Amino acid sequence: MNYKKVTDEVIRRLKEIVGDENVLCEYLMDYGHDETYLLDWVPPEVVVKPKNRTEVSEILKLANREIIPVTPRGGGTGLSGAAVPIYGGILLSLERMNRILEIDEDNFVAVVEPGVILAELYKAVEDRGLYYPVYPEEESATIGGNVATNAAGMKAVKYGVTRNYVMGLEAVLPNGTVIETGGKYVKNSTGYNLAQLLTGSEGTLAVVTKIILRLIKRPKNRCYLIPAFESLGDAISTVPKILKEGIVPVAIEFMIGAAMNLCQNYTGIKLPIPEAKNYLIIIIESDSELEVKDLTERVNAICLNNGASDVFIVDTEKDMKKVSDVRAKLAFAVKELGLVDMGDAVVPRSRIPDFMKMLGEISQKHGVLVSGSGHAGDGNVHFSIISFGGEKEEFKRKLPEIFKDVFRGSVALGGTISGEHGIGVAKKKYVPIAIKQEQIELMRNIKRVFDPNCILNPGKIFD
Repeated sequence: MNYKKVTDEVIRRLKEIVGDENVLCEYLMDYGHDETYLLDWVPPEVVVKPKNRTEVSEILKLANREIIPVTPRGGGTGLSGAAVPIYGGILLSLERMNRILEIDEDNFVAVVEPGVILAELYKAVEDRGLYYPVYPEEESATIGGNVATNAAGMKAVKYGVTRNYVMGLEAVLPNGTVIETGGKYVKNSTGYNLAQLLTGSEGTLAVVTKIILRLIKRPKNRCYLIPAFESLGDAISTVPKILKEGIVPVAIEFMIGAAMNLCQNYTGIKLPIPEAKNYLIIIIESDSELEVKDLTERVNAICLNNGASDVFIVDTEKDMKKVSDVRAKLAFAVKELGLVDMGDAVVPRSRIPDFMKMLGEISQKHGVLVSGSGHAGDGNVHFSIISFGGEKEEFKRKLPEIFKDVFRGSVALGGTISGEHGIGVAKKKYVPIAIKQEQIELMRNIKRVFDPNCILNPGKIFD
């Protein structure tokens, strides 16, 4: 695609739309990256910060007319390069569209703008006794970014992913047309569900300007359990045994012992747990204190009967926060080890031991450490590729073949190449491993219908 450059005249028009102070033409490198490891930074030609859907619409009309690429951006916390403006052009920052418009307690609904930070959303709804349970762990992320990638996190076992809570969207198409889809109602069989199509589309089809979220009642009680296992197979086989008993924990995480020790050393938090090769982190929530106690006892017994050497039970808010802090810092701790890149893959949860064994084989093949931890309850494994020495360029040269091996393995085990990070630019070369060419072409056709000039977040998911 031959995109046009941002001219002085385009900048003048952008300033007319959003005001001089909301158009940035200098010091743009901070907008040229997200949190994707080892991805080259690409600054935009201009950053524009709209305040409302009208301004978004006018910006897109201008860009569509001039054939200038537009990259939407939330908090910049993504891990696939979806918010990186690889073709330059306009970086559309939604940071000023950060209002919580309504919390409807009667209908259990929040209406928010895309720039709302997750930490602010959690506090606002919990102050009303309500709960938005999707927890991707990065609380500085924006809800718009979560919708774009269909973010999930550790609580997906019980509560599901972002898509399960999107009841409706207001969005602006690349030609500037504003659409509204869905609403506060629960049932909807009126035509195609465009809200669900836009959720997870990584900003390639439309710019979301308003989100209607389903809320639930906030549970009053919770407890963490950390069973220790020598065998990863025993740890993972415990998961279906818990679920078959009709117990649905909020989260079931797994961490190998080396990762647990690494995180404790990095945070300076020492958990009173025994040394073991593998751990699960199981979270129980309920309104009833008695039910939490009963479920904790049942889960404890299941773990011990399935090979756990011990189960550490955490039932105070202070100690639960320590566990959460240790778990949440894994990616940061791994960065300290050397040259690192990271991905997420999904397999049926019973195949996690096979996936981990495969990572060991890939480590030996390529002369690097490939290790994983993640969400045992839904089969989503976050893996790290670590080189303890050598040159950065040599490491980057190896990475494509390592990722190919990992993703081919996850697909062969019945899984796919991303559970929650998305595809963006970082993984698009691997999409054919997971999706047949006919399906990719169908997605391209959908893109053409929404965005015939291909101005909106081009080069993401596929070329």
